[in-house]
Amino acid sequence: MIYRSKAPLRIGLAGGGTDVSPYCDLYGGAILNATISLYAYASIELLNEPVIIIESIDRNQKAVYDKTNVLTIDGEFDLAKGAYNRISKEVGGLPSGFRLVTNVDAPAGSGLGSSSTLMVAIIGAFAEWMRLPLGEYDVAHKAYEIERIDLAMAGGKQDQYAAAFGGFNYMEFYENNRVIVNPLRIKQKFLYELENNIVLYYTAKSRLSSTIIEAQSKNVTDKNAASIEAMHQLKEQSRMMKEALLKGEIDKIGAILDYGFKYKKQMAQGISNSNLDSIYDAAIASGATGGKISGAGGGGFMMFYCPGNTRYGVQNALQAFGGTCQSFRFTEQGLFTWSV
Repeated sequence: MIYRSKAPLRIGLAGGGTDVSPYCDLYGGAILNATISLYAYASIELLNEPVIIIESIDRNQKAVYDKTNVLTIDGEFDLAKGAYNRISKEVGGLPSGFRLVTNVDAPAGSGLGSSSTLMVAIIGAFAEWMRLPLGEYDVAHKAYEIERIDLAMAGGKQDQYAAAFGGFNYMEFYENNRVIVNPLRIKQKFLYELENNIVLYYTAKSRLSSTIIEAQSKNVTDKNAASIEAMHQLKEQSRMMKEALLKGEIDKIGAILDYGFKYKKQMAQGISNSNLDSIYDAAIASGATGGKISGAGGGGFMMFYCPGNTRYGVQNALQAFGGTCQSFRFTEQGLFTWSV
């Protein structure tokens, strides 16, 4: 028997960073994001021997462990081990050895939430195997706890919820890890226009998001007024983005992205750099009306809003920087699991 799952990656459209503690605990955070047709996959194949095999297709890595209820967290396959350790503890041990195979359509450090989406997919595969009655909120919260508490990985909350729910969502974040996911009903023609006008560009440089996120959190703890005000403005940006999407005022989105990009860079050091600024300026000069760095910043993907038919000129201009443009479609389905 094989138990499978897939969960979509996401692009953040507004409010990025306001889902990170302690900001969201003190002031409340708000983010608007959307899932896209890039995925994290997980498959669990049951074995007749007492071993655990973990294999990452996209990283071309594989490891074999003796079956035990707790796998050592040592920097090798920690996401998979963290999920296994938590599920094993909650169900009182898993009944057999297994092979866990994962694959992600985007590289780590891409800014599309790949690590948390993979965690959601892995939990989904275990839940399918063990018939665990987990809803979207349950899966997302469990993924968050494993990453942030069990594995002590710095980061926010949006990625887990985006992967679990799918679609366009306006998310609110409050103290005590309270999250409210508000699905948005956007007319199809507006979604098609937005999809047509967004250029998603991979800079060919990944980054370690935890370093930037730790600096951002420290700025809040240290009461850095400029950083906190920037986060307030990004929270306001998410409200502006929601209104523009629901009203179909699609061509306002470039200016809203540009507004957020200016404030995003004030949250912490390392969010942007001279290369990313040059890419951004080239896109604007070629017809884009705004854009942003996806995720925590520092590298990975960037996205640009290109009204009319300007996307073609923007794509041509971006070729000079050595990265690649990534095709995508918006998706409605979140985590999906099945068995064969």
